Amino acid sequence: MTPENPGTVSAKTSVLAVVNSLAEGAIARDLARELPREQVRAVAEAGFSRLRIPKEFGGDGLTIPEWGDVLIELAAADSNIPQIFRAHIAFVEDIVHHPDEDYRKLWLGRLLDGDMVGNAWAEAGPITMGQKKTSFTCKDDELTVSGRKQYTTGSIFADWADVSGVHQGQNVAGFVALHQTGVTVQDNWDGFGQRTTGTGTLFLNEASVDASGLAPLGERIRYQAALYQWILLVVQAGIAVAVERDITEAVRSRGRNYSHSSADLAKDDPNIQSVVGEISSIAFTARALVRGVGEALQRASETGVAGRDSEEDREANIVAEIRSEQAQVMLSELVPRSATLLFNALGASATSVGRDLDRHWRNSRTVASHNPVIFKQRAIGDWLLNGNPPPVDWEVGTPATTKTATE
Repeated sequence: MTPENPGTVSAKTSVLAVVNSLAEGAIARDLARELPREQVRAVAEAGFSRLRIPKEFGGDGLTIPEWGDVLIELAAADSNIPQIFRAHIAFVEDIVHHPDEDYRKLWLGRLLDGDMVGNAWAEAGPITMGQKKTSFTCKDDELTVSGRKQYTTGSIFADWADVSGVHQGQNVAGFVALHQTGVTVQDNWDGFGQRTTGTGTLFLNEASVDASGLAPLGERIRYQAALYQWILLVVQAGIAVAVERDITEAVRSRGRNYSHSSADLAKDDPNIQSVVGEISSIAFTARALVRGVGEALQRASETGVAGRDSEEDREANIVAEIRSEQAQVMLSELVPRSATLLFNALGASATSVGRDLDRHWRNSRTVASHNPVIFKQRAIGDWLLNGNPPPVDWEVGTPATTKTATE
């Protein structure tokens, strides 16, 4: 639902107003692996989708860099929240640029009413690289889909799932209403970090599909891969900001100290000041990198509107992908380092399970494991040295020439 008077209350104001409530229970949710269902719904109902939707369509019309500033605040409160909305964010961006006016209006209405979209692209079980076992079938003028998806981040909270699969021999994606017979979502993510993203398995058994939205994957916005990575960078930046916040509060309030410290109080010890200064510098760097990638994405957004597939548009999309990869290379190292440095400025009591300070490292390391950074480093080097554009079609599976143990 949108605010009662959207003309006077911006979505940005409404969304930022719920940040404190997200942070209040973040530690308890992490320790208990409790999904933030109420918190996700509060963010959605505060007008989350309106942030990027153009003003003429009823939104705030934020640029991508401005959008990122808001997302970092959400991530600093609870780093799981922006990742939960990852597929939704990418979908909103695609709808904003969708060429079919009727289809765009249909989905804009749903989004403005607070509907949320989750992810369902990765295939579950042994799978050959590039293969999709999920199948869309048309029977008696009804389109249905059957299959099993994993890493379905956001879907357990959502109204719709963005489902990829095969239809008449072509790789496509369509939208499935999650509250229907034939759909089951499990929260079976067992990672040591980002514990409450609800990243589980989606089972589809002849589930009804919104046929109007079935389309080849290649028709999505060209910078979708870079945008997906940018959202993970937002999460990393939010974690860095949270580490800066937590270390500052902990050192300021710390009364106990060591006999071999250089000052009576920890906050006056130059060694600890140096650690806090480095942590703060990493947080600043993370924010700046997210904004820099956001600016490259904004450029790709604008060139796509001006002339998709023009030389200018192709170049803008390459730059957006490269910038996202460069930022990933840096933040995958810097943010986990920041989360480790935190313990250098505190005593052994900081390792208390109840304080849950280790969640920052666990969360950052888990996010850094998405789309392994070593392959991004190589892609950057190949582009610089040989002019080869970076790959944007990321697949996971067994190479076609390799037999799996179950085959």
